[in-house]
Amino acid sequence: MNDFWPTDRILAWFERALNWVQANLLLVPILLQVAAVALAAVPAILLAKPVGRLLARLQNWRPLSHIPGLRRLCATLPGLAFPLVFVLVIWVLDGIAIQAAYPHNVLRLVASLLNAWIFIRLVSTLMNDPVWGRTIAIMAWTIAALNIVGLLTPTIAMLDSLAIELGSVRISVYGLIKAVMSLAILLWVASFASHLFEQRINRVHRLTPSVQVLLVKLLKIVLLSVAVFFALSTIGIDLTALAVFGGAVGVGIGLGLQRIVANLISGLILLLDRSIKPGDVIAIGDTFGWIQSLGARYTAVRTRDGTEFLIPNEDLITNQVENWSHSDVHLRLKVPVGISYNNDPRRAIELCNIAAGKCKRVLETPGPNTLLRGFGDNSVDLEIRFWINDPQNGRGNIISEVLLNVWDEFKNNDIEIPFPQRDLHLRSSDQPLKFEVSRPYKAKPATESSLAASASHESPERR
Repeated sequence: MNDFWPTDRILAWFERALNWVQANLLLVPILLQVAAVALAAVPAILLAKPVGRLLARLQNWRPLSHIPGLRRLCATLPGLAFPLVFVLVIWVLDGIAIQAAYPHNVLRLVASLLNAWIFIRLVSTLMNDPVWGRTIAIMAWTIAALNIVGLLTPTIAMLDSLAIELGSVRISVYGLIKAVMSLAILLWVASFASHLFEQRINRVHRLTPSVQVLLVKLLKIVLLSVAVFFALSTIGIDLTALAVFGGAVGVGIGLGLQRIVANLISGLILLLDRSIKPGDVIAIGDTFGWIQSLGARYTAVRTRDGTEFLIPNEDLITNQVENWSHSDVHLRLKVPVGISYNNDPRRAIELCNIAAGKCKRVLETPGPNTLLRGFGDNSVDLEIRFWINDPQNGRGNIISEVLLNVWDEFKNNDIEIPFPQRDLHLRSSDQPLKFEVSRPYKAKPATESSLAASASHESPERR
């Protein structure tokens, strides 16, 4: 621990820093410039809000309405009102100091720091993620500020001296900071590049949606893996040492992560064989809907009532799935209908075909076809068959529309829709039937002796 945190070296560094402050900062010209910088902050604080309101009006300027990048840039300007006014006042004081032939190195230093912050903040706004933009802006401005002040090299040397050695690997504070910064930048670059590739791949209409999703996911995995490997190499970690880690991960997968890996592999299989793709209408078990997206672990299926089911990819591989739009979007629906035995089935079949043909979603070729399916207990059983080519719009609504049209046609043509009936037959015999009517049991009126007996058994509370 003493090697990682050398107390003597840190005390010596602080002593040199204190001597430098006494020799270079505690001087009259320097203190006067510091006071001028403090006074320049007063008008910047007072004018920050009015200037911010003026800069906010640029967001509604019509020439900028069609340029998203410039609109984000103008949206950031109100937040930079204070440093903008501050740097203007500093530059005015710097010009006055130059005309008066007075030292102005502190003023120029503060102005350079403010300019660097404004420039880096404006550039970072071009990033889509505000968190990433602000983080990179802070890191870039810190490095720029140390470089402007002239402390970048001593700071790197001090941070690099704070290190520990693990075998042949030397890990320092500077190395860790560099690795974290490299990882953050590389991850952002990988995310930005994958987003650009995704847009380009989605524009290639010759690729099916499943292949597009597969290529995008493979690109993301490759780019993120490269970013992590480069970040590890910056701190001197030998990548061959990851073989041991890979073996441990393999054991962990074999023991506890097999379902997760099964879902990942199932997702790749679904993308490769193109059996299921975004936009398909499927039915698995009691779930019916269309596929919204194919994820690495699950598939999102949205039903007609707005419920979104997240079905594991493994279930789509191992279970039977009805894909109504796998190779063809045409779907035939069957609707059972019953008529009375007193009606003509041929006329009823004709009316059923007419009723189904009135629906806009029912295809004319092949047209509706009604069949006689059998003779039931209470009705002649018919079945209306018709085709649609938009199963993603649902089945229940078109079936309801067809049945309503059938109801109207049957009513207008006196076709009876039967209901269950039962006939009771009494078989005659040699013995005549005997009917006996008995009166219900009638309670005897209460006598005085029974009332007195019941009163003697009442509880004292009721008395």
